[in-house]
Amino acid sequence: MNELPVVVVGAGPAGLSAVARLVERGERPIVLEAGDRAGAAVSQWNYVRLFSKWSELVDPAAARLLEPTGWVRPDGDTYPTGAEWAELYLRPLAEALGDRVRFGARVVGVARRGRDRVVDAGREDEPLTVHVQTSDGEERITARAVIDASGTWGSPNPLGGDGLPAVGEKAAAARINYRVPDLAVERERYAGKRIAVAGSGHSALTALVAFADLAEQEPGTKIVWLLRRGAVGNAFGGGESDQLPARGALGLRAKKAAEAGHIETVTGFRTEVVEQMGDGTLTLESFDGHKIDGIDEVVVLTGFRPDLSWLSEIRLELDPVLQAPTKLAPLIDPNVHSCGTVYPHGEAELRHPEPGVYLVGMKSYGRAPTFLSLTGYEQARSVVAAIAGDHESAGRVELVLPETGVCGGAGVFDAPQEAKSEGGCCGAPESVDVTIGLAPSAR
Repeated sequence: MNELPVVVVGAGPAGLSAVARLVERGERPIVLEAGDRAGAAVSQWNYVRLFSKWSELVDPAAARLLEPTGWVRPDGDTYPTGAEWAELYLRPLAEALGDRVRFGARVVGVARRGRDRVVDAGREDEPLTVHVQTSDGEERITARAVIDASGTWGSPNPLGGDGLPAVGEKAAAARINYRVPDLAVERERYAGKRIAVAGSGHSALTALVAFADLAEQEPGTKIVWLLRRGAVGNAFGGGESDQLPARGALGLRAKKAAEAGHIETVTGFRTEVVEQMGDGTLTLESFDGHKIDGIDEVVVLTGFRPDLSWLSEIRLELDPVLQAPTKLAPLIDPNVHSCGTVYPHGEAELRHPEPGVYLVGMKSYGRAPTFLSLTGYEQARSVVAAIAGDHESAGRVELVLPETGVCGGAGVFDAPQEAKSEGGCCGAPESVDVTIGLAPSAR
């Protein structure tokens, strides 16, 4: 078994971090990337600037691998765009790893060799088989371990307020975007239009700021911000208290845009129906019958979820709510952790009943938001140490994460996310009436 390779799924930040660690430990990694380049998912949001500085985006093991190639480390105090992160770090790292990285290789299944998930007999003595689809056909790779770092970018959450597509959502797909728009490319699509933005996370704030700037330049551009929660609360984030300054600055910019009257805010709106009208616009209807008419475009930024379909024959132990590993879920659950308090964690929290199989990076968080690259690098370090048999290193914590210092997260259903406790920021929320209305500044 020890002669077999370790398969890493995904050539993104967490996946390549794991490979760099595997190489340092003398293991035989194979990286399978469905896209045509390293950081293929990152490249799809190339125009968005990260909240983290370069100093927080380069894995130490990857830097040690890159430095002999003549790679120049970017200025650690600057904030790259997705394009810069991919071009200046991820692609050089993949090139340094050489033929260990295979592109155009989509993993469609993982199983224990000769055993489906029901069979106990002889399971621990068999390696894993990774089923791969390429342009040349099907392939099977036998592996001693599999690290799934494929992320969640390909599985955005729908507009529908119950977690499933709203009635008519698929039919209106041409008018709905599930990514932050690149207005340098898509300006004509949105200029002068009435745009609904659904979501309350950092992607939604990014879109609101971009559309508010567009409204300043293009008369007739209107933005309707749809919030499922009952009030805006602290949706703008930690501001100057945020230990990630760029993230705090984004929230302050979004708040300023709302106060300037560019954004009409509708709270407590959980979409049930998307109806295409005769005049070419869309009407959105909530579960409680409220309607928003005259929408030209919808941007849905309600988060992502993991694709677990190709892991159906693997024995995973996942939280029933977040779809994250059961030991990790309590540390990241936004229903509990409303203060950005996520403790550093490693192999022990990521372990599953199936030996040698780990989910790392954004996929390990399931449906939980606010993942940091530093977290993925620490996960990779610990998991690789365990695979290599260095359990002492795997059990150590070598990371201190920034905290926002204010409450946040998805929190309680339709409640404003505000501090209500004595002696801390994470007390029990108060119940509120669910209302539909405009923010005072937008009336």
